[in-house]
Amino acid sequence: MTSADTQSFFPPDGWRARSFVLRSWRAGDGAALFEAVDSSRSHLRVFMPWVDKHASPEDSERYARDACARYLTADKCDMAVLAPDGRVLGGTGFFGHDGWLAEGMGEVGMWVRADEAGKGLASRVLAELLRWGFTDWPFLRLSWRCSGDNRASARVAEKAGMRLEGVLRSYSVDPDGTRHDIQLYGIQRHEWVAR
Repeated sequence: MTSADTQSFFPPDGWRARSFVLRSWRAGDGAALFEAVDSSRSHLRVFMPWVDKHASPEDSERYARDACARYLTADKCDMAVLAPDGRVLGGTGFFGHDGWLAEGMGEVGMWVRADEAGKGLASRVLAELLRWGFTDWPFLRLSWRCSGDNRASARVAEKAGMRLEGVLRSYSVDPDGTRHDIQLYGIQRHEWVAR
């Protein structure tokens, strides 16, 4: 896909895998999103302080609607990870800086609800995101960041074939002032194809 093509690029509606669906958040998703976050609050808060922005179903509904608008304009493409029955298993997405799609470079983010953690879901979702990103999206390179303290997240990136490209020392700051290193992983389309 050329730079000119990305100017008229519209994010695909979604991606169906064997055990889950990836799609943009939508109006009406707030209650299910809130349930997933609220039931996993202590699990997620360790590495994702944004959970406290979801203090009510209304907060989560507002987020879902805002995320849908950003998805439609390809500004930031936050997505739901849904079980076939519609249960929210987590969230993921593609995002980047201004001009990210035209440059073919994006970053992947992800969270998984507590009762699904440790079952291989994150690895399966990342594998599908890479497949989708390097086929239906204009990505030439995708990256993944995680706390240096989050070994499980690092393993997910490594299992997907992403390479550790560097460590951003003392880069992340918790609300209590604690600082953490961030590990940066990446994979290019030609490397993914070769796998």
